[in-house]
Amino acid sequence: METGEDTELVPVQRKPRKGIYILPNMVTLAALFGGFYAIVMAMNGRFDLAAMGVFCAMVLDGLDGRVARMTNTQSAFGEQMDSLSDMVSFGAAPALIAYEWALKGLGRWGWIAAFVYCACAALRLARFNVNTAVVDKRFFQGLPSPAAAALVMGFIWIMTELDYTGSSVAWPMLVIALYAGLTMVTNVPFYSFKDVHMKKSVPFAAIVLVALGIAVVNIHPPTVLFGLFVVYGLSGYVLYAVRKAKGQQTSMISTSTQEPDERGLHQE
Repeated sequence: METGEDTELVPVQRKPRKGIYILPNMVTLAALFGGFYAIVMAMNGRFDLAAMGVFCAMVLDGLDGRVARMTNTQSAFGEQMDSLSDMVSFGAAPALIAYEWALKGLGRWGWIAAFVYCACAALRLARFNVNTAVVDKRFFQGLPSPAAAALVMGFIWIMTELDYTGSSVAWPMLVIALYAGLTMVTNVPFYSFKDVHMKKSVPFAAIVLVALGIAVVNIHPPTVLFGLFVVYGLSGYVLYAVRKAKGQQTSMISTSTQEPDERGLHQE
């Protein structure tokens, strides 16, 4: 190697080390813990706490995407992390808890129903990931997995609060598990609420309504929450029927020319 007085040393540029954004992934991990906690509580026979764990995971799952967008920390890692967390909290956990609470008394029909729900949750999440850029962001294609989990866990929670044993309502549990699971993989449109912008100013009355809503939920959380998700779980079929009657397109694929804001960040 020749050297000279006019030779300049060129500094070697190091590639920046890859890392992950801690804030949104902490929220995702908290949601994952909610699902794990629910399974542990079900193993200990505390099905009411198991239901609370899944509902807490739902709240956290709704926050991680918004936190990532607000802080501009979207990433492919976060997308995959969120999807795997959803599979545990809203796929495996409700299926296992429903089986442990009621479905195991039905023999093969029980575990088949639990597996159908779990498999449909996996299919739902996989389809959502690949269709993110072509689905109208105002609607979900099929029942979102958190809402499906809320139907299953809400029923367990309210029955537990009313002192019903799982064996006494095993067949209704099977029907709800199959309904929630199969509805996840349909093309029925469910309103996503993604066009509701939190940054816009709202009338004072809207804040009053929010306060009233919180008060109503606190009257009896299991009944109110389960009732709300039953209505939501049926709303997609009503919307499907209305759009069909009006001759409108019922599939949400390629009905919007705008890419959803959630591209690059999985958000159920």
